Amino acid sequence: MYDERLTVPRSWWLLPVAVGLTLALILIRVSGPAALVGLVAGIAAGAVAISSYGSARIRVVQGSLVAGPARIPVEALGAAHALSPTEATAWRGPKADPRAFMLLRSYVPTALRVEVDDPADPTPYLYLSTRSPMKLADALEEARRGTRT
Repeated sequence: MYDERLTVPRSWWLLPVAVGLTLALILIRVSGPAALVGLVAGIAAGAVAISSYGSARIRVVQGSLVAGPARIPVEALGAAHALSPTEATAWRGPKADPRAFMLLRSYVPTALRVEVDDPADPTPYLYLSTRSPMKLADALEEARRGTRT
């Protein structure tokens, strides 16, 4: 129904190169081969870190919202509110509730805030960084209608 991967911006892929070069410069005093190993290891470690951070996914599948490590049945969710960049900034700052589940990626300007209607769950809402908040809200509503029938 809905699937989005929150990949990092392309410019962030320069960071592993910077880490590798820094490590190579530190190890050049030891030896040339050590600097080469440092370069390769730094680039690889940085690439793994960037890739894992950018591998967060938001999916609506089989009557559930899967957001990062969380899996919530759509029946436990209430109203969804698409947030503009200004509203998203406020909801991840001064308006934020510490009990909320936040799948937050600073490089994604828009978000969706979804109320949690489960009385047994202390989480008041989900804050999900998404590039298409309206599509995600529509997918949640469609999944909710599908589980009722």
